Amino acid sequence: MTLGYTEDNFRSGFVSFVGRPNTGKSTLTNALVGEKIAITANQPETTRHPIRGLVHRENCQIVVVDTPGLHRPRTLLGERLNEIVKETYSDVDLIVLTIPADEKIGPGDRWILDAVRNAAPKTQVIGVVTKIDKVSRDEVGAQLIAVHELLGTDVVPVSAVKDEQIDVLVDVMASYLPLGPKYYPDDHITDDDTEKRISELIREAALSGLKDELPHSVAVEVDEMLEDEETGRLTVHAVIYVERPGQKTILIGKDGRRMSRITHNARLEICKLLDRNVYLDLRIKVLKNWQSDPKSLGRLGF
Repeated sequence: MTLGYTEDNFRSGFVSFVGRPNTGKSTLTNALVGEKIAITANQPETTRHPIRGLVHRENCQIVVVDTPGLHRPRTLLGERLNEIVKETYSDVDLIVLTIPADEKIGPGDRWILDAVRNAAPKTQVIGVVTKIDKVSRDEVGAQLIAVHELLGTDVVPVSAVKDEQIDVLVDVMASYLPLGPKYYPDDHITDDDTEKRISELIREAALSGLKDELPHSVAVEVDEMLEDEETGRLTVHAVIYVERPGQKTILIGKDGRRMSRITHNARLEICKLLDRNVYLDLRIKVLKNWQSDPKSLGRLGF
């Protein structure tokens, strides 16, 4: 029988997911929270700021911190994202290293593990093998053994897209957390503000179908949100920034078709998020080399 909430048995704390880009951290965060709070895309390095999601259970409350993927930076933005991730390590109770089932452990995983242990030598690290739905059971077993040999601690296999082993992972994470109170109300799912979530949904729509380096050059800023009291409609004015005129042309697409699709898809997600009618006014501007310009990065919140 599951015990209810009492100060004597309730556990709470902060858990950080780390790993190479595109190992499924954001998809796993959404599965744990039970609602989409982190955008996902096929491109690596999609996550650009720590996203805190709340996992509520009768005997625990886990604040999952989905961080940008640690990587060898090529731009000032990359350097700042890495610093944000490393700062996160010192503020959490548990670190979870994500390694996909369909990729062998490589130098990048070892580099991240070394970085984690150097930044937070006293923080417990456990492993999660993600994307187990993509390979056979034998391959999952082999990967579990390999990750256990790498870490020497608990390793949990999960499939976020098929909701497999999610509750097992919650139980394992909770076992490492200290006894403590609830930090947030039961209906709280994230501490990201509405404008940030809207800008991320727009960026997700813009990233769809993009290839090569262009996804890294896309940033979004919400200019303003205006209420229409007569119609009850919310108008959102937002800007997509790219680094070069050619990138702007790609996003607009032939006869403006890609831009129309971006606006349509983003609007649907924003309506779903806010549960109301929304008009999305979306523009594209060139902000030259913003990933390496300190002033532009500051303007965009990095």
